[in-house]
Amino acid sequence: MHLPPAMDRHSQAVNEIATAVRRFHQSGQSYRVYHGSSNSTRPRHGPGENIIDISKLTYIAVDATHHSALVEPNVPMDRLVEATLAHGLVPLVVMEFPGITAGGGFSGTSGESSSFRHGFFNDTVNWVEIVLGNGDVVRASRQERADLFHGAAGAAGTLGIVTLMELRLVPARKWVKTTYQRVPSTAHAVSEIQAQTTNPENDYIDGIIYSPTHSVIITGQLTDTKPSSSPAQTFSHAGDPWFYLHVQAATSNLPSHSTVVEYIPLPEYLFRYDRAGFWVGRQGYTYFAVIPFTRFFRWLLDDYSHTRTLYHALHASGIATQFVVQDLALPYATAEKFIGWVERELGVWPLWLCPLRESKLPSFHPVTHQQARNGENEKEHSDSTSTSMSQPMLNIGVWGWGPRSHGEFVAKNRALEAQLAELGGRKWLYARTYYSCAEFWQEYAHERPWYQGLREKYFASSLPSIYDKVKDEPRVEWKSPRQWGEAWLKTWPIGGIYGMVLATLSGDIGLHRQATWRYKGE
Repeated sequence: MHLPPAMDRHSQAVNEIATAVRRFHQSGQSYRVYHGSSNSTRPRHGPGENIIDISKLTYIAVDATHHSALVEPNVPMDRLVEATLAHGLVPLVVMEFPGITAGGGFSGTSGESSSFRHGFFNDTVNWVEIVLGNGDVVRASRQERADLFHGAAGAAGTLGIVTLMELRLVPARKWVKTTYQRVPSTAHAVSEIQAQTTNPENDYIDGIIYSPTHSVIITGQLTDTKPSSSPAQTFSHAGDPWFYLHVQAATSNLPSHSTVVEYIPLPEYLFRYDRAGFWVGRQGYTYFAVIPFTRFFRWLLDDYSHTRTLYHALHASGIATQFVVQDLALPYATAEKFIGWVERELGVWPLWLCPLRESKLPSFHPVTHQQARNGENEKEHSDSTSTSMSQPMLNIGVWGWGPRSHGEFVAKNRALEAQLAELGGRKWLYARTYYSCAEFWQEYAHERPWYQGLREKYFASSLPSIYDKVKDEPRVEWKSPRQWGEAWLKTWPIGGIYGMVLATLSGDIGLHRQATWRYKGE
């Protein structure tokens, strides 16, 4: 795909980024990258550090002939979907929160309900343009600098700064025929979701475990036809139900293994979890306590239930230090045991299930060498030419309140990490991690020599390492007046109110109100 004239601005912006990177490299200074927004729950870093701003890289160019799109890294999913649907196309993997960016999907790890078939978001990328740690601007793909292309996916931006990518697209369909199947137990949920991955008619698969006796497997099939007797079901408007509550109500009286079918407009399906951030938004009602959790108040406070505003409030209020937000990937064989541990030790419900396709090793994606396909022995790799693959795994989303005591909260999270390792799983690194440096590199021992080799080869030593990016910051003692002021802003209920004010001032409310992907009828 050739760059259109509008991409002259892109070239100028990349030159400025490369110049800044080169200057930091030559002076031996470390730096961080400012994206403008974040769907990570890791601690944010202060303005006193050396910062390179890529927040203006938001351009999209769709090539309908070749079913591809040029996308700058700060393009959010809702704008990407709007742009591609205008040409009758859609990305193969779309992150379910509209504000997650293409760059975040590539450099982080994004596995969604189509990932059982298409892999992680980065598996749908043809090539990336990346600014190396010495300021060189290069292209990486499966054919050119394949080691960098493979390594940068999931490395949290620690091998360079991605400034452009080309995505593969496929023809879009108008509807998703959505089937909700109730199953009676966790064991049935795990086995049924795995079985559904072998059905060639399924385009999307995920599941929700509401309790030990109520689970729902959700499958979606793309179609251009809808029976006239089936109304369109939407989830993006203030008067619509929250998706997870809708599914729970639709299946609460179903006999085991029975199904309910409905038709959802494609973009409404892709972003069906936006309102409430799956079910994290319900915890805002728990936090404030005095606001009833009723349909009326969900309608009244709808502007604060979308994920962009929820993330602003999460960071500003300090709730992230009390709230468990973890995605874990486990072999199907140990998933039920892990869910039982979560029930006993954390008491968090509901839980999200999402099947994942195998991934090439080594990788910082949530896969393990111990569970490699065919039981082959793993060896340390210095490049990405290995054909070793992980086995398919099951993503389990654990999102809910943790213990009030900070010490106990950290202890529970560390116990979760230990249990995960024992059962052959790994966590998504967008979330807070509580490993010590030694523990982290013990967990990623197979990746360490490969990763360090890439860091040296591509001049990435000025960037923070992946452990530096993902480690949890130790809790500080508040001593100065400024620190006391920051602590006061995070106390209940001031922290929650402060978070809502910042979310209001951010302008994010207008983004979901103006979204053109929202279904407005035939």
